[in-house]
Order: sequence, then C-alpha cells, then structure tokens
Amino acid sequence: MSGVPVPKFVFRGHQKAVHAATFVRKNERLVTGDSDGYVVLWDLMTMRAKAVWRAHEKAILGVQGWGDDKLITHGRDHKLIVWKIQEDDETRLSTALPLDGPSVDRPQPWVLHLLEVNTMNFCSFAACPAAPTGHCRFLDTAPEILVAVPNTLASEAIDIYSLPSQQRLHTIKTGASNGMAMSLAVFHHLERLTLIGAFENGYASVHQLSSTAAGTWVMTYRSQAHSQPVLSLDVRPDMSCFFTSSADAIIAKHPVPTQPQARAAGPAQRPGQEPPGGAKGKYGDRPDSESVAAKEWQHPKKVVNTKHAGQQSLCVRSDGALFATAGWDSKIRIYSCKTMKELAVLKWHKEGAYAVTFSNVGPGETQMFMDSERGGQDGTQSDALDVSRLTVTDRRSHRAKTAHWVAAGAKDGRVSLWDIF
Repeated sequence: MSGVPVPKFVFRGHQKAVHAATFVRKNERLVTGDSDGYVVLWDLMTMRAKAVWRAHEKAILGVQGWGDDKLITHGRDHKLIVWKIQEDDETRLSTALPLDGPSVDRPQPWVLHLLEVNTMNFCSFAACPAAPTGHCRFLDTAPEILVAVPNTLASEAIDIYSLPSQQRLHTIKTGASNGMAMSLAVFHHLERLTLIGAFENGYASVHQLSSTAAGTWVMTYRSQAHSQPVLSLDVRPDMSCFFTSSADAIIAKHPVPTQPQARAAGPAQRPGQEPPGGAKGKYGDRPDSESVAAKEWQHPKKVVNTKHAGQQSLCVRSDGALFATAGWDSKIRIYSCKTMKELAVLKWHKEGAYAVTFSNVGPGETQMFMDSERGGQDGTQSDALDVSRLTVTDRRSHRAKTAHWVAAGAKDGRVSLWDIF
C-alpha cells in the first residue's frame, strides 16, 4: 500500500448519524442503520440503495444478517425485529433515501419475529447459531439462533432467547456492581454455550453454561482493563481470545478460559485493586456460579494504551488477522490481532465515527481472489478463476464477494467503503 488511503466509495443517503453496519448475502449488500431508525440496503455492485425503510422509531443499535433472506435489527424503541427480505422482496420496497425526508412512503418488509427487549443500556444484541458451528459470528445456514440482550428489569443481567420460538432460555446474573451491560457476545466454545459481557464499570467477564449442572452458568474470567465504560467487544473467530475498547484510550486482548480456577492458584492482584470476595464484600452480589471457589479475576493477555480515547464498534475480520475500531475523533483504525499494533488509520470523515465492519471473507476465499486478480499466471493455483472471461456484471459480483471491504459510518450520515488490505 502506498500513499494515503482513500475510500473506494462513499455512500451518501442517511440524514442522521450511522450507528450500525454489516455485510449480508455474501457481501453483495451492505446494511446501514441510523439514529432515526432508518435501514438502508446498499448494492455493492451498483453502489446504489436497493431497499430503504424505517425499521424503528428510535436509533438503531445493531443489525445482523440471518441467512440470505432475513435481517435482524435492534432499536432503542425496545424492539428487536427479524425481517424477511429476499432479493425479490427488494423490488416492492422503496429506494428513497432518508435524506429525502419522512413524508416519502417506504413500505416495510415482512416482520417474522418481534421481541420486546431492554434498550436503556445502548447495548446491541449478540447472536449465534443454536447449535455449535465452526464460526462464532455468522448465521448463514442456522435454522435456529440464540440472541443475547440485557435483561428487562436488571440492566447488568443478560437474557438469552431462542429464535424462531422467541422463548427465553437463560438469564445470567453477572453482578449488580458491574453497572449496565454495554456490549455482548454469545457463541459456542468447545461445545459449551459461552457469553461475554462488558460493562459500565470497565469490567469484562466470561460465563459458560455448565456441562454438568443443567441451567447453571459459571464465570471463568473477570477482569477490569478499562477505567471507563466498555464501548464494544468482539471475539476472534477461532474463539481463542476477545478484544475490548472503551471510552478511555485502552484496547485489551482477553483470554476465553474454559474452566474456573481456585483463587489461591491465581496471579497476585495488581496494586491498588481489591481481591474478589474481599472483606469489603465488593462482590457480595455473587453472580451465578458452579463453585464458590470460581476464580473471578485474571489478567488480560495484553493491554495497549492507544492514546486515542473513545474507540467503539470494534470488529474482528473474519480471518482473525485484523480488527478495526471507529473513533470519536472521526478516524477508523486497523490493528493486528496478533501484535495489537496499529497498522493503518483511515481518515475521511470529518465528524465522529460510530460504526465499522468488515466483509465476511475467509482466508481461502482471499487466496482465490488474489490468484484470480493475477489471472493464475504464476501457476500457483491451477483452478484459479479467470476473471478476464467474466462479464462485467459477474466481475463486479465476484469482487464484491471476495474483497476485504471495510465499511464505516459516522455522525455526518455518510458511509465510507475501503479496500486496503
């Protein structure tokens, strides 16, 4: 990469700040949601809007695709909605952008499921397939999924629902001293359902469903890497670790332990910090746990002071090599998952960036794309796709599906699309 990176394209259409973004349908569409509750599906072949509707009465907190025909949106109007939207459905929906004003008629897609949830936290939902799969994030082929959201009554507790049944399966009590839940992840780790929560007090904790005591959750990790509320977290696809970012300038890499350990065997506490369960009763509101001896404190794997406060929407790339953050200073930063070193700073937006996401491309697909760009001339892969023989439309579709896109949304209502790695 040479020179200063510039966006491949800039989508202009939102009137208010963009708070959520995700790629769906094998990267043929980019979905963005704003603080007025509007959702826009952008076609990455034509770079135009294919569907626009107002999904929520208040700000969108999160969006995620479910297969090729469903989209999950979570709004501050206390609703989590699953929409049915196939490619054929787009033809009956409006393409009038939010900038065109609220008076335009914008039909909504079909609502498949609606959950009344707590959104006082500004905490977006997390989801995973109901059955263990090889990836913790994607819902491409899952007929049934699990959705984690803050509990309706206790903002530090977490509820897990099943969809499509809409049944609440679990409530995990993380401890009232945490304050509000700010960011969540849910996935299967070594066949055990695992929840990660990050909280208002700067703590992050890992909870796993017991394999021996039905319905019981055990805390396997608890650590405070941040002095300010945690703004976002994401899990590396191999589930070996997770990352957190905060209102402070810290970014931390944490382990995902599978077993609780006795406190006596743990490392010494850091200066100025109380041991869990100390005389002052700091953790007197003990979370659900299999054992009184469950270890509630461990050190992160690595903590980095980036000198840049207010990084949020942390997202790990699907191959686990990089992660990105959206900064209150308007900059998008790319980091190495291995070293946590800053690799690139994407400067284009003039106001605070709130959302960033990577396209869903694995390492194998990346190699195929690189080989196809070379036309297979070096002979490294004999079955490389010959892009030169594709039609212009097929070539655009191929690139949309295989490029490592980075999309970022900001307070200015614009969405920048980057292709730099």
